[in-house]
Amino acid sequence: MQLVVGRIGRAHGVLGEATIEVRTDNPDQRFAVGSKLKLDNGSELIVKSYRWHNQVLLLTFEGIADRNQVEDLKDQLLSAQVDTSDLAPGEYHYQQLIGSNVFLKSGQPLGPVTEVVALPGQDLLAVDYQGREVLIPMVKAIIDSIDIENKKIVVDPPEGLLDVAL
Repeated sequence: MQLVVGRIGRAHGVLGEATIEVRTDNPDQRFAVGSKLKLDNGSELIVKSYRWHNQVLLLTFEGIADRNQVEDLKDQLLSAQVDTSDLAPGEYHYQQLIGSNVFLKSGQPLGPVTEVVALPGQDLLAVDYQGREVLIPMVKAIIDSIDIENKKIVVDPPEGLLDVAL
């Protein structure tokens, strides 16, 4: 399965290094030298070098030799082929949740998941409820079930959490 693992930021230096906004829990594996990454436009990049500098990931790619070429790639998402078969039951990649339909425990539909917002305390499901964004904390007390295969999430929010949207 193709999953977004990062976003290309600004150029670093003059030799074609790119800063990377990491969007994976395993950057050492996803961005290893020789890794093949796809861009939004479908073209492929191969990682030539990988290093951390002041907690910022810097990559160079085969065929990219200067900062101008990196600037042309700025803000493009990087996707990698990820094997999801090795996940334990109940585990999933956040991107597998995008597009899932969210329902209240009563069966009332809320809408699709548009984003998973990663925060230090807990993650949030961003749900499009009739054109408005509703944020639902991803905690066991609220998330009743997640069915990845059927792209269905059932929530049981505490009273008042959805009052603004409903």
